[in-house]
Amino acid sequence: MSTPTDTDGRSPAATPAHRTGPDDRPDDTPDGRPDGRPGREFLAEWADWHAAHERHRADPHGFLAVTHLHWLDSSPARLDGAPGTWSVEDDAVRLVLRAGERVLRDGQELNADGTGATVVLGPIPEREGLNLRVEDAGAGHTVIELAKRGGRYVVRPRHPLNPLLTGYRGTPAYAPNPEYAISGIFVPFAEPRPTTVGAAVEGIHHVYEAPGEIRFRLHGQDLSLTVFNGHTPGTLSVLFTDATSGKSTYAANRSLTVPAPGADGTVSLDFNRAVNLPCAYTDLATCPLPPAENRLPVAIEAGEQIPFERQDAS
Repeated sequence: MSTPTDTDGRSPAATPAHRTGPDDRPDDTPDGRPDGRPGREFLAEWADWHAAHERHRADPHGFLAVTHLHWLDSSPARLDGAPGTWSVEDDAVRLVLRAGERVLRDGQELNADGTGATVVLGPIPEREGLNLRVEDAGAGHTVIELAKRGGRYVVRPRHPLNPLLTGYRGTPAYAPNPEYAISGIFVPFAEPRPTTVGAAVEGIHHVYEAPGEIRFRLHGQDLSLTVFNGHTPGTLSVLFTDATSGKSTYAANRSLTVPAPGADGTVSLDFNRAVNLPCAYTDLATCPLPPAENRLPVAIEAGEQIPFERQDAS
């Protein structure tokens, strides 16, 4: 079972550990000032992190570049944004290329002599995928993502001139606040629990392995979050909603990467680094939803907010 990611095969780097909340921190540290305002070091670290995350999000072939979402079945079909005829046969994908249609995989032409070719791609395990490349004269190139989501094959072309990407103007976020950089305790389950969650696309479900939960205290309440394994070995991944969801933050889900627990189970939870998943920006994503127990009753006024793209559409 795999880890929740940005669905483009890459995840932002794990959040560096921070000190806990202001009650556990002397006033003269770089992260805390006597007037309660965050210090320069805390602000600078957050700014560097968010700038890097924005660069990752705006990658020329990242999820903002996705132009179409195609679900494959046994019926051969030609797809907008992708050459060839596509179908599923024996849990693999059959791609038929006409004369002159060029598609590359790992730098190798699939239609080597240009007269036409039939290629079998897969089988591909659940939550994994592969990328094909199509050269576009004078306009960069298209990446064709072929993946399996919820037991079905999906094709998503990605082009750097997609309007969602070229018009991207950054993501609004709360001002970083040390009160939301806290400590918690990772409590492992006796055995990892396969956990089924919904998806941004109706009828699709994802299954992740939950190794345990994180317990913490915030706003005077004892809280807990079921966690999944992170993209980087040892790290943890949290999907959650809270009382800001659907108001100032995206309604369906929020995501937080947690550094590996210490030897005593202590973890750093910096909600200032809670981010949006691709479905917050586009309907062409298959992002997982949080497990039911991760709907927090408190307002976490930290991290990324509703994208401008969704605000403009409302």
